[in-house]
Amino acid sequence: MRMFMVGRALQREKGALAGFDLPGYGVRAEIKHNSFKMPMKKYRRKDPESSQEPSEKTKEQLAEGELRKLRQQFRKMVDSRKSFNFRSQRKITNQHKEIKTLQEEQDEITLLLNLIKSSRNLDLNEKNYMELRFLLQTKEDYEALIKSMKLLLAELDEKIVQMEKKIVTQRQIFTKIQEANNPRKLQKQIHVLETRLNLVTVHFDQMLTTNAKLRKEIEDLRYEKAAYDNVYQHLHRRLLMQKKTMNVAIEQSAQAYEQRLEAMARMAAMKDRQQKDISQYSLEIRELERVYDHETKLKSFLLVKLNDRLEFEEQSKKEEVLKAKKFGKKSKGESFESYEVAHLRLLKLIKTGNLNQLIEEFLAKEEKNFARFTYVTELNNDMEMMHKKIERIQNEIMHLRSQQKSSHDDSYSILRELEEKLKKTTEEADMYENNYREISKTLEYLKTSVENLFKKINCDATKILVQLGETGKITDTNLPQYFAIIEKKTNDLLVLESYKRLMEMEVAEAEVQPSFLNPFWGGSALLKPAEPIKVIPPVFGADPFSDKLDEDEEIEAQ
Repeated sequence: MRMFMVGRALQREKGALAGFDLPGYGVRAEIKHNSFKMPMKKYRRKDPESSQEPSEKTKEQLAEGELRKLRQQFRKMVDSRKSFNFRSQRKITNQHKEIKTLQEEQDEITLLLNLIKSSRNLDLNEKNYMELRFLLQTKEDYEALIKSMKLLLAELDEKIVQMEKKIVTQRQIFTKIQEANNPRKLQKQIHVLETRLNLVTVHFDQMLTTNAKLRKEIEDLRYEKAAYDNVYQHLHRRLLMQKKTMNVAIEQSAQAYEQRLEAMARMAAMKDRQQKDISQYSLEIRELERVYDHETKLKSFLLVKLNDRLEFEEQSKKEEVLKAKKFGKKSKGESFESYEVAHLRLLKLIKTGNLNQLIEEFLAKEEKNFARFTYVTELNNDMEMMHKKIERIQNEIMHLRSQQKSSHDDSYSILRELEEKLKKTTEEADMYENNYREISKTLEYLKTSVENLFKKINCDATKILVQLGETGKITDTNLPQYFAIIEKKTNDLLVLESYKRLMEMEVAEAEVQPSFLNPFWGGSALLKPAEPIKVIPPVFGADPFSDKLDEDEEIEAQ
């Protein structure tokens, strides 16, 4: 029964899906009945075939699972269909709106085109075109007129400036004429100019005093320059001497270093020779010891043999003595027999049987042993002499090293002292050079200023040129003479100025006859014409009193 219900539900869903349109494709989704019938047919085929067929519960579970999947697919397809329908409807409405707006715009454009193509609008356009052309022409004409007016205004401005300058000059001339006609203003101007002259004369006196001081300073600087030159030459000579001593010390140190290298090479050669001699001596000593051991062994063997023979001879002698005692007398023949017995015994010891050969061999061996002994003593003496010589050479090496170290220290200290002295001398020389440059700069400035002043006041230097025989250039030697000429010329100019003022005062004065006043001390009673003669003193810098006097004039005018 349950299987039947599941089958009915599947058929209903198939029927619902049969009429469903897939979104976005426009194809009807037809679900074939075979896709639902095939599993059922398979299950039906398997029911009668085998005993291992699934039970009805498993079949129902499978059918329910397929039903759930189909329902989920159905829900998804329904949702997608709804969303697609909503989007398509919204898109269609938007497209309708756009079509409507485009249609309206097209209608407006067609209407405008119809209006433009009308005869009335064409006439208006032609009229507007002609008016615009006329306006552009008038604009160009007005621009040309504006440019010409600007040029005319510029010319008028220039003329106005020139006229203003002329007016200013005329005003100045008129004011000067009024001042000349007005004695009060003339008196004020005279007073101002007299005060200015007084200040200028004071300044000129100060300049004369400063010139005198500068002369003294120049003389002092010349003496100092000469002294500095002497000191510089002395220091230069000392520097050359120190350089020479430094070179000598360097050469001595180089020679000492070469001697040290030679001594070290000799020491190394002597050490090698000593090692070779010691090795040779040790070899010879070993050989002699070996020979000596052999000889001592041979001697001990011979002594043993001789002792055995002596014991044998003593026994024989005792027997003979006993025999002699027995027989009661000795004779020379018996002693000779004893010698013969000894001779026979020696002959028995000798293999060859030659007694002279034995004696010669014994003597030769003794001579060899003595010679070897003397040679060993000589070698010992030579070794002692070599040791003494090595000690003496080592002492000499130590002494040379100490001397080299002390000489190196001395040379280093001398070099340091020389370097310090050289540094001090170079600093002093630099300082003297800087002073010399400053002094030369001041002298050059004084020369140029004196030459300019000499040309300005038209001084005559023929006397100096005749006396000194120079070319007219200002030098350190003729600078005081130029100062004297300038001072004399300034005094003459001041006297001439005072005389001119006096003469002008006598001519211009009518009422009061003022007393003569010295222009060097200043005075307020001297009269001057409208255009006074100005005496400009030789001032190196700017006039420090002109600003003050101008301010006083402005205050009085106010």
